[in-house]
Amino acid sequence: MGAIGAASTGAYLAGLGTGLSLIVAIGAQNAFVLKQGLLRQHVFWVCLFCAVSDAVLIAAGVAGAGAIAERAPWFLAAMRWGGAAFLIWYGARSARAAWRGGETLRAAGAAPPSLAATLATIAALTWLNPHVWLDTVVLLGAVSSTWPDRLSFALGAMSGSFLFFFALGYGARLLAPVFARPLAWRVLDGLVALVMWSIAAALIFRG
Repeated sequence: MGAIGAASTGAYLAGLGTGLSLIVAIGAQNAFVLKQGLLRQHVFWVCLFCAVSDAVLIAAGVAGAGAIAERAPWFLAAMRWGGAAFLIWYGARSARAAWRGGETLRAAGAAPPSLAATLATIAALTWLNPHVWLDTVVLLGAVSSTWPDRLSFALGAMSGSFLFFFALGYGARLLAPVFARPLAWRVLDGLVALVMWSIAAALIFRG
C-alpha cells in the first residue's frame, strides 16, 4: 500500500512539475491573463476558464487524443493558420493601444468589456493556439504514458494549471502601483503586441 501511495505521489509531482514548466513561459494566453489581473476585470472567470480548458486538454492527452492529433495533420494545420490570424489581429489591436496610449488601471468613462466578450477573447487565445494543444494534448499525453499511474500524473498537471493561472491573475495586482502610470500601459501593450506577433510568426514560418 505504501509503495502504491509513493508511486501515485511521484506521478502527481511529476505531472505538477511538467505542467508548470510548460505554461510558465510568457505566451499569448498568459499575457491576456496578466492584463486582466492588472485591470481587475473578470479575473476569477478568466483564470477559471484557462485552468478548466487546460484540464480538459490534459485529460484528452492522457486519454490518448494526442495520438489522434498526430495522425490528423489537417487538424493541427487548421489550428495553426486560424491561431496565427487571430494573433496577428490581437497584436495589431495591442500595438494600436500602445501607440495611442491613454489607458490606465481605471479608465474614466470607459466601460470594461463584458464577461462574454472577455471569455470569447481568452477562448480564442486558448483553443485556437496550436502550442496549447501540443503542450497539453500531445506532449503531456506522451509524458503521462511513461508513468504507471497516469491519473495521478494528469491530476498533478491540472493542479499546476490552476495554481499558475490564479497566481498570475491575482498576483498581477501587486504591480498596480507601476501601472498607475499610462506610460507603463503603453510599454505593456507594446510587449503584448510583440508576443502575439512573434508567436504568429513562429506558427507561420516554422509550423
